[in-house]
Amino acid sequence: MRTPPGLDGPFAWEVGPEGGLGGLVGRSVTQCALSRVCGVCAEPLGRPVVFVGTPEEVGRNAFHAPPLHDECAQALLRTPGADPEWRQVETAGFEFVRPAREDDDRRPTFQPNSLISG
Repeated sequence: MRTPPGLDGPFAWEVGPEGGLGGLVGRSVTQCALSRVCGVCAEPLGRPVVFVGTPEEVGRNAFHAPPLHDECAQALLRTPGADPEWRQVETAGFEFVRPAREDDDRRPTFQPNSLISG
């Protein structure tokens, strides 16, 4: 997996127990959205863009994990600590949606708008 210089793991994730995947880092997730960079390698995104998420996230078309390159998504899915239920969705574009005050879940979501596969 390509990791940015100076980091021990994927750009938008904390390093978890025993070097595995930890939780998402909110500031890095937002940077991925605003700068259109990959959540693993922090390099600029092209097309297609890939999202990984639970079956529930796929079903509602709203992901908490940031956009990824296909190669980075494949590597992330093999990382210790990755959710074994994660599925991969490819899209040509996405919207970054910040939560409203009344939302129970206060995390932003990425909503693909031009699905290619999923």
